Amino acid sequence: MKEKKGSFSGSIGFVLAAAGSAVGVGNIWRFPYLCAKDGGGLFLLIYLVLVLTFGFVLLTTDVAIGRKTKKNALNAFAAICPKWKFLGYLTFLVPVLIMTYYSVIGGWITKYFVEYLVSGDNVPAQDGYFTSFITSKAAPIVFMLLFLALTAAVVYGGVEKGIEKVSSFIMPVLVVLIVAIAIFSLTLSAEGEDGTVRTGMQGLAIYLLPDFHGLTVKRFLEILLDAMSQLFFSLSVSMGIMVTYGSYVKDDVDLNKTTSQIEIFDTGVAFLAGMMILPAVYVFLGKEGMASGPSLIFISLPKVFSAMRGAGRIVAIAFFLMMGFAALTSCVSVMETLVANCMEVFHQTRKKMCGLIGVYSLVTAVLICLGYNVLYFELPLPNGSTGQLLDVMDYISNSFLMPFISLLTSILIGWVIGPDWIVGEVEKNGECFTREKLYRFMIKYVVPVVMLILFLTSTGLWNRIA
Repeated sequence: MKEKKGSFSGSIGFVLAAAGSAVGVGNIWRFPYLCAKDGGGLFLLIYLVLVLTFGFVLLTTDVAIGRKTKKNALNAFAAICPKWKFLGYLTFLVPVLIMTYYSVIGGWITKYFVEYLVSGDNVPAQDGYFTSFITSKAAPIVFMLLFLALTAAVVYGGVEKGIEKVSSFIMPVLVVLIVAIAIFSLTLSAEGEDGTVRTGMQGLAIYLLPDFHGLTVKRFLEILLDAMSQLFFSLSVSMGIMVTYGSYVKDDVDLNKTTSQIEIFDTGVAFLAGMMILPAVYVFLGKEGMASGPSLIFISLPKVFSAMRGAGRIVAIAFFLMMGFAALTSCVSVMETLVANCMEVFHQTRKKMCGLIGVYSLVTAVLICLGYNVLYFELPLPNGSTGQLLDVMDYISNSFLMPFISLLTSILIGWVIGPDWIVGEVEKNGECFTREKLYRFMIKYVVPVVMLILFLTSTGLWNRIA
């Protein structure tokens, strides 16, 4: 028997749930290290422009498609245009791939939180701690199971009683924790190896002030691509999540207003995450530590917490609790997308589909965990990097499928059915679509071109063409 489709109770519930999906590991982990790597304030400026243009267009498109069709990603595109049904399958494939590894990362965060909670010292700051943990055969699987079980429990509760209720509690707490840690970071100071005193405010200046040193056209394009990649990662667009959440939005909700609120919430948290992490890293590890890349959270920050001495453990507990909340709301949105689509396709209850997707997530996540020991390999990727099993899944979903899906979606909306289809949905209740002209121009002319370049670059084809 087909289960009745759930819905958010109102605009606040939708905004908090959508923001919870958008505000994830990407904001708090990826955004700061990209910002440090790509010229501080220069990256911030470029990213802000992209959020107000590309982010706004892609987010509005996904949410409007979901609400107008009242279908999840797998069937929504077929409802728009039957010949474009394949786009729904491509979109569905993204969360299928992301779900294989997101709970693994959630397990890493859970491990650090538990370690700081029960240990009286700074064990995670020891050299080799992270590598030793992820390469062990049992521990990563155990903590992944804990995180996955919590994710499944929230999704099992449904839209209003599960996702909305949890997001309404978690998101305010997450923001309070981020603000508190950010303020604390700005008060820090320490003497460097050269005898000079480094302060949190100096670190903030490095974070905020644009660095144009050595900037070339090629370097600018690299920063632009990093910022666009972060946009996908952050706003949860082009992966079916916002289409699914949009299908739960009631017709009387003002889409123009709510999508703007999601943009502000997501970008604000990313900005605060940088202000929370980078000044503290600068104080204790210098500018080199700020640009430590993907190892920032699990290797560099524990050393920062250790250098804080007495307050370090408390800050670490608060930090990884906040990281856990961010990872949970994002993982919930990925799993909900899979469950909701399967409920629609197989006409089964939420309970059965939660069980099915739960088993899939468990099996694939175990394989990802084993990718650091039993199944370890290094595979060269088209973008010039090399990676293990987790990196391969991340590359296919984020660097290959997302820009490709955005390219196809912009062609479908901009040229096949026309922007009026989306504009009419946004203005459904007489609301003013404040950025209508920008939307029409972007979806037809700018998004297709930029997404094509991004896709060709991320797949390595651009270098061959150029």
